[in-house]
Amino acid sequence: MKNITFIVVFFSLLNSYSQDTTYARQVIKKLCSKELLGRGYVNDGVNKAAAYISKELKTIGLAKFGKSYSQSYSFPVNTFSGSMSVVVDGKTLTAGKHYLIDPAAKTVKAGFQLFKKDSVTYLANDGRRPAPLKVKLKKKLTYTVATELSDTTIVELLKDSFPNELKTIDVIFENKFVSNFKCQNLVSYVKGTQQPDSFIVFTAHYDHLGAMGKDAYFPGANDNASGVSVLLNLAKYYKKNPSKYSIAFIFFSGEEAGLLGSRYYSENPIFLLSKIKFLTNLDLLGTGDDGIMVVNATVFKEQFEKLKGINDSKNYVKQIKQRGKAANSDHYWFTQKGVPSFFIYTMGGIQAYHDIYDIEKTLPLTKYLEVCKLLIEFNAKL
Repeated sequence: MKNITFIVVFFSLLNSYSQDTTYARQVIKKLCSKELLGRGYVNDGVNKAAAYISKELKTIGLAKFGKSYSQSYSFPVNTFSGSMSVVVDGKTLTAGKHYLIDPAAKTVKAGFQLFKKDSVTYLANDGRRPAPLKVKLKKKLTYTVATELSDTTIVELLKDSFPNELKTIDVIFENKFVSNFKCQNLVSYVKGTQQPDSFIVFTAHYDHLGAMGKDAYFPGANDNASGVSVLLNLAKYYKKNPSKYSIAFIFFSGEEAGLLGSRYYSENPIFLLSKIKFLTNLDLLGTGDDGIMVVNATVFKEQFEKLKGINDSKNYVKQIKQRGKAANSDHYWFTQKGVPSFFIYTMGGIQAYHDIYDIEKTLPLTKYLEVCKLLIEFNAKL
């Protein structure tokens, strides 16, 4: 009788989970807005995003460890906040669409002649001598974040936009290197009903690539506004339906700069890492047409079999693929310190990644609710 009662109660709680993605869309739209400017380091976009998430945590009613959700730290970062112009063979290009500036570049304000080195590389000359500038043709423009400077500037051009051999390039931009950019992680929790000193942890990074000049910014809808929205939705669920263990939600910054926020947290934990029963890191949660991937699946085999068993029974997603240990997201530093953890991301659907096209309007959220339910059931089995 007790088992039947548990099953009835559990699935009534599961069904109380929001049956639409309205709140998810609201969160993703805000995080991808021009106001937050790609949640990076121009106009303090990343900390504006932190303020928004903190407000949501307070509205949901999550508890704090101390007086604030915030855990402050800092790191160096290179930025481009001013005007930016690239002209190739007399054609003015559009930032993000036609070209990217190497994120580690220093200020350049000059024109150059170009000389073909190979099928995808041009070397620059100022008319008298070789210049510290290269042009590379790329099939796809993929941006990143730099925490140090380079003496050679690389301008990446979208190959399909330049069918003819290049002759000249005029480049104007100004960098600002911030040696001590102040950032923050956000930490909150729902107190457990039976073992509040033990934790199930959900993590996601909320930062993205920010802006490149005044005209291009990188919204980061799938990467990782989607994961942040899942954490906030799960926070709402567990606030209404507390678990046996405490459920902690950690939002990292600095992921795009080299997993810096999670590394700092793992070295300065708010609660003991030994108290974590399991940690699930979520990134790229906006698709799911081809199922999900689980990093660390071959490391934590027992937990993976539980997750896979649920999906085999419920068919929430098309397939659950497995990978071994990898330093490709914020779970990594916890794994290094012995915390059992997964990194889960969805597969298939849109191909936008680290570019200006990763926007809220085209993010399908194909298996969003199914993945949330899968995570809730998985945690119940833990």
